[in-house]
Amino acid sequence: MSTAPVFSEVQKINPSAIIELFTLQLDNSLHGATTTYRFHSGSNLNANGEIVWAGNAYQRFPIEATGFAYQRGQIPRPKLVVSNALGTISAILLTVNQTTTGNDLTGATVTRIRTMARFLDAVNFPGSSNPLGTPDPTAEFKRQIYVIDRKAAENREIVEFELAGAIDMAGVRAPKRQCTRALFPSIGTFNQ
Repeated sequence: MSTAPVFSEVQKINPSAIIELFTLQLDNSLHGATTTYRFHSGSNLNANGEIVWAGNAYQRFPIEATGFAYQRGQIPRPKLVVSNALGTISAILLTVNQTTTGNDLTGATVTRIRTMARFLDAVNFPGSSNPLGTPDPTAEFKRQIYVIDRKAAENREIVEFELAGAIDMAGVRAPKRQCTRALFPSIGTFNQ
């Protein structure tokens, strides 16, 4: 992963579009499989709406992701609203709930990947030539990796998930370590 090319592209007068991609990775112990689903919410020049980046195909799927910004020093708890119009997400939920009843994808890993259109694979463009630039499978913003904390809503139209950082999950503890000034000089002074 290299952030230098994307930051260089963003600083241009006319940068290419930011492309937002998502992966959903199941956990075998919780969901009975290690399947990885790849999707994006945008459109593409190809008729099927698939985007290929770094050799992986991302399917077009209506999705809205919000809440990735840090607010007042708190770890973000993003929300993911996914279309359920075709029943695709409900089918996935039914499959994983056969392994762990009521799991509803809790514990699955969601990765948000953002790159620029100029770095997409050439197969995304007519004539298999990227007119915007040179494909670069390593040019991306820092990946944002979260775990599904819970399913907030499910109906015929949408399924909404609340995400959490791996350390922000209920019942998860960070390793204990005493903070002293010798180890962490910026802590401040201690009254004795």
